[in-house]
Amino acid sequence: MRSIVTKVVINAFAIWIATLVIPAISVGSGSVGHRVLSLVVVGALFGLINTFIKPVVRLFTLPLYVLSLGLISFVVNAFMLKLVEWLSGKIGITFDAGPFFWSTIGAAVVITFVSLILNLLVPDGEDR
Repeated sequence: MRSIVTKVVINAFAIWIATLVIPAISVGSGSVGHRVLSLVVVGALFGLINTFIKPVVRLFTLPLYVLSLGLISFVVNAFMLKLVEWLSGKIGITFDAGPFFWSTIGAAVVITFVSLILNLLVPDGEDR
């Protein structure tokens, strides 16, 4: 359970950093508490999408991964962000991943690198 909470918090923090770096990305509106709750929900949705849908997409785009030497992963992550944007809108959470190409890919790059660094620095509780 602790590792799931850690991953959701890391996703939420990475998305928050992306909102600070990329001006077209936004999460939540209103009070600070509402924005934090929106970030946590969006982080959880992003984790679920990455757990269940991304492996299927990765399987179908495997030749593109090989041809681009893995750079297509940023485009796939951008598609996952757009899917999270759509799902969050369906449940009433304000999340805007920006216009698709440059801002969403930029956010995917930021989220990928921040998540990578935080996953290396923060133990997830399973290594005991």
